[in-house]
Amino acid sequence: MTTLTKPGLRPANPNFSSGPCAKRPGWSAEALKAAALGRSHRAKIGKGKLEQAIELTREILKVPAGYRIGIVPASDTGAVEMALWSLLGERGVDMIAWESFGAGWVTDVVKQLKLADVRKFEAGYGELPDLTQVDFDRDVVFTWNGTTSGVRVPSGDFIPAGRKGLTICDATSAAFAQRLDFEKLDVVTFSWQKVLGGEGAHGMLILSPRAVERLETYKPAWPLPKIFRLTSGGKLIEGIFKGETINTPSMLCVEDYLDALNWAKSIGGLEALIARADANAAVLDRFVDKSPWLGHLAVDPATRSNTSVCLSFADPDVAALDDDGQAAFAKGIVSALDKEGVAYDIGSYRDAPPGLRIWCGATVETSDLEALLPWLDWAFAMQKASLKAAA
Repeated sequence: MTTLTKPGLRPANPNFSSGPCAKRPGWSAEALKAAALGRSHRAKIGKGKLEQAIELTREILKVPAGYRIGIVPASDTGAVEMALWSLLGERGVDMIAWESFGAGWVTDVVKQLKLADVRKFEAGYGELPDLTQVDFDRDVVFTWNGTTSGVRVPSGDFIPAGRKGLTICDATSAAFAQRLDFEKLDVVTFSWQKVLGGEGAHGMLILSPRAVERLETYKPAWPLPKIFRLTSGGKLIEGIFKGETINTPSMLCVEDYLDALNWAKSIGGLEALIARADANAAVLDRFVDKSPWLGHLAVDPATRSNTSVCLSFADPDVAALDDDGQAAFAKGIVSALDKEGVAYDIGSYRDAPPGLRIWCGATVETSDLEALLPWLDWAFAMQKASLKAAA
C-alpha cells in the first residue's frame, strides 16, 4: 500500500550498497586496534596476519586442501585479470556473460588479449545464456553471481567433472553467500568489500591443482607485467599463496578482513552466512510479490541472487516511460531515500536497466530490510505524485 505519509520506523543501518557493502553488525573502528600499522608486511607479525587471512578464508569457504589461496592487488578485477592474462591462450575459450562485469571480461579477452578462438554466450539483463551450449573441453570464463543483474547460476551442475579446459569464475558477489562448487572450478576470485563488508583494493585468487599445472606448463605469447606474474622459472611462486604478497597490502584492510572472517566464524561459518543472505533476499521477495509497482529483474526465481537483488518497475505508468524517464524516476526514489537517511546507494548499476539494486548479503540485518520496505512504498508514492503533476 503506497502512501505519502512517512513511515515511523527507520533502518538502524541504512547501508544497502552492493559494494563496498555494509560492515558486519556491531562493527566499530575498535575492531582494528590490533592492526600491524607501521610494520612491514614481510615482518613476522605482518606475514602472520596475511597467513591467518588465507587460512580463515579456506576454513570458512571450505576450499579443498589442494587449492592455493592468494591475496593479490586491485580487488576482484585484479584477480580476474591475473587469471585471464596468465592462463588463457593454451586452447579455445568460451566466454559467458549476462551483465556488465561478465561483458567486461569478454571485452578484455577479445579486444585486449585478442585471442583468435573465442566463442561468446551472452544474454540480456535478467536472464542466463543457454549454458548447455558451452564446451568445457575449452577454457570457460563466467561470473557465478551477476552483481549488476541479480542473476546467478543456480549451481555448478552445468560443469562436467571430466572437463579438459579450465573454468575461471568471478565469484565476487557470491563468495560467503552462495555455495561454490570448488570441485568444478579451477580459478575463483572475489574481493573483501562484498559479502563480508571488508575494505577495497585487495583481491583473492584461488587456484585448483589443474590451474597450477597450466601455469607451470604453458607460457603466454604476450609479456606479463610484474603485478600479474604467478610463476618464476616455470614454477608457481608459492610464496604468494603463503602470505608473501606481490605488492604492499594495507595492513589496516587486512585487519578488517580478519575481523569479518572471525565474525563469520563466530556465527556459524558458511552455512550461517548463506542463511542470513537467504533470509534477507526472502524479505524483498515477499515484498515484490505483493507490490503493484515493483518486479524482479531476474526472470527465473531459480537464478535470482540472494545478495545483489535487482528490481525493475512494474507500475504501468512508469514502465511506459523510456529509459531516460525510468532512470530519472529511479533517481528520484534513490535521492529521496538518501535524503531521509534510510537507504544509501540503492540505484541500479549505471549499465543496467533503470531500477533499484538492494544488497542482501550476510552483513545486512533482516530487521533493517524490513524497516526499509515501507520507505520504498513512500518514495515511490512521492515520485508517482510528481510524475502525475508534471503530466
